[in-house]
Amino acid sequence: MPVSIKTPQEIEKMRIAGRLTGEVLDYITPFVKVGVTTNELDRLCHDFIVNVQRAIPAPLNYAPGGHPPYPKSICTSINHQVCHGVPNNKALKNGDIVNLDVTVIKDGYHGDSSRMLYAGAPSILARRLCETTWLALWRGIRAVRPGAYLGDIGHAIQSFVEPLGYSVVREFCGHGIGRQFHEEPQVLHYGRPRTGIRLEPGMTFTIEPMINAGKAAIKHLNDGWTVVTKDHSLSAQYEHTILVTDAGFEVLTVSDGCPHPPNP
Repeated sequence: MPVSIKTPQEIEKMRIAGRLTGEVLDYITPFVKVGVTTNELDRLCHDFIVNVQRAIPAPLNYAPGGHPPYPKSICTSINHQVCHGVPNNKALKNGDIVNLDVTVIKDGYHGDSSRMLYAGAPSILARRLCETTWLALWRGIRAVRPGAYLGDIGHAIQSFVEPLGYSVVREFCGHGIGRQFHEEPQVLHYGRPRTGIRLEPGMTFTIEPMINAGKAAIKHLNDGWTVVTKDHSLSAQYEHTILVTDAGFEVLTVSDGCPHPPNP
């Protein structure tokens, strides 16, 4: 399937979907604290998306090939869970780190973003991993411009985190996004510069590095969705939806409460 180049009208719809996605994360952040269950976080997000934003939570009942339908409206991945953690009735403990991954559909277009949040006081190791992953996301974002290559994004992330002793999960990647949740291209978070397709204005895709404190190896749990580190080391992820512009890039999932970009 070819990479979709969005029209100005489509881009405006994606700006709206992206802003709403960021606003869900802004809304839910104060509720992430010791004692809350991820089921409660999921319920709050679902109600906000459906009843306040009048939008659709894309993960709910999403069933790509080989997977059972996803049963919740957001993904909640805690500590050594890499991605696609399914909300449940287990309460967050002091020091837990949790990735909340939100995708909103509005007027047929998707916005996709995730953030790391803390329950109580995380360890120095956990906080450093999360902060490094945030910086890695922005290394990848700042590699985006017309004429650059997809490999430049992955190289920018990999060459930043690996010298610090972290590892990049290779089985999952960013993806094109628009009318479909997952479109072409695949956006790897590792790679060589000047490889892969060249970027053009109007492309929209996510960048969402998953960075492990230990080794990169992962495994899938029996629920058919949750992915964890094999060595039980902590994992972190941040995600934004990006538009390639004539001048460089635009982050479509920014919101008032979104963490500010790091200094270049």
